[in-house]
Amino acid sequence: MSEILDLVGIFVFALSGALMGVRKRLDVVGMAVIAEMTALGGGVVRDLILNVRPTAFQSSGYVLVPLAATVIVFFWHPHVARVMPAILVLDAAGLGLFCAVGTEKALDYGLGPLHAALLGVTTAVGGGMLRDVLAGEIPTLLYDRQLYAVPATLGSAVMAALYTNGLHGWPATLAAALLAFGLRIAAMRYNWRAPLARGVKPPE
Repeated sequence: MSEILDLVGIFVFALSGALMGVRKRLDVVGMAVIAEMTALGGGVVRDLILNVRPTAFQSSGYVLVPLAATVIVFFWHPHVARVMPAILVLDAAGLGLFCAVGTEKALDYGLGPLHAALLGVTTAVGGGMLRDVLAGEIPTLLYDRQLYAVPATLGSAVMAALYTNGLHGWPATLAAALLAFGLRIAAMRYNWRAPLARGVKPPE
């Protein structure tokens, strides 16, 4: 079940990467590369830091699912763009799932709660940062003030706290993932923004 949820999250992240490729007028190869990096980048970085073989290289599904997302966007990107609100909801679910699972895996491998939570955030947002860098843009994480990393941070922190207090397994993972998911959805719904430095006006 966990692998299925993982693949769903990977598929949604890959869609956003492939759509970025369309906006940047990349060919199908460029679209596939960005889709793979967006979907798998955060998890690969996490596993390399943990000094374990990346999960993405243990099952062909982790590579094939982003390719399938690329094919869908390649042929039907206008239709995919039209259902972006639904994709953003799924993206929020993937954000919650990945931050919780990433934190739990880091804790399983002996990291302390603080570093495990940081690695959980990396798992959730790392792929998106790689997508933007490859596309030649400033990562949206750094200038788009709509809350994205904040939900991942809180979800990771809750996962670390639950784990440290002896609460393991899917109930703890689900609770942390739902917190991050709910906060991300609320941020989109109510247009919550992170504050700018004092005296700095938001861009027009």
